[in-house]
Amino acid sequence: MSSHALPVFYDPRQNASNPGSASPSAHKPAEAMASWWALGVPLEVHSFEPVRPEQFHAVHDPGYVDGIFAGTRKNGFHNTSIDVAESLRWTSGSFLAAARWVAAGAPVAVSPTSGFHHAGWSEGGGYCTFNGLMLAARAILEEGLADKVGILDLDMHYGDGTDSIILKLRLTQRIEHYTFGLSAVQHGPARDPSGTERWLTGLPEILDGFRTKGCQVLLYQAGADPHVDDPLGGVMTTEQMRRRDVIVFEKCRELGLPVAWNLAGGYQQPLRKVLELHDATLLACARTFGQVA
Repeated sequence: MSSHALPVFYDPRQNASNPGSASPSAHKPAEAMASWWALGVPLEVHSFEPVRPEQFHAVHDPGYVDGIFAGTRKNGFHNTSIDVAESLRWTSGSFLAAARWVAAGAPVAVSPTSGFHHAGWSEGGGYCTFNGLMLAARAILEEGLADKVGILDLDMHYGDGTDSIILKLRLTQRIEHYTFGLSAVQHGPARDPSGTERWLTGLPEILDGFRTKGCQVLLYQAGADPHVDDPLGGVMTTEQMRRRDVIVFEKCRELGLPVAWNLAGGYQQPLRKVLELHDATLLACARTFGQVA
């Protein structure tokens, strides 16, 4: 990669038409890319291969996977759209490529994707069909690119699908998973918005924990739905979310912990409000890793 460009794994086939859904995830990759180009941040867009349907069998029940692609099982949007199913080969392919990129030695890579962490072994939900986080984590473990992988999921909601697959595949010793959606309920921010400040103070220690527990790669979900104005979120101000991302990226750089990140949730209307939060994440990343001043 150019020393002055941020590597982004994007293909227009990551997008799908999905009318009637309350989630913008199916068409958000294109919207995010257009917004990022408008920022003037140097981006280096990389091509990649889509995930083959049988590759999903590594982290999902084969009958579930095959049903999605046959249009006989409902996806995470609760429809049987083949257009959506085909786009998911590219969204997971994007994140897998970004994870491999950093596992091979790059400090950072970006995947403009959403719709992973609620997908479990044999079912989807919450706008998630296939768990691209787990697909990427298991792939780089199996390929010998890392001995242990960290997943930092800062979407507003509990990454229940991720947890269930880790348990199903007995990967608790090889994948360290932190999900804000569970922590927020247990430790304060979801019950008391002022608790977000305490959580932010402790975030560097959470990141230190990935390194001390032996993680060699970090997969980071930079969800936009913890924002106070999100109809499905509601605990962080715009400034707190900006600080969240700065802490994550600066700590990863300090620790020498390669990080591949994606978008995850965000449900404000109009979509421009969500894109502005994703813009802030990209700018925090680019400033930390030297693409912009």
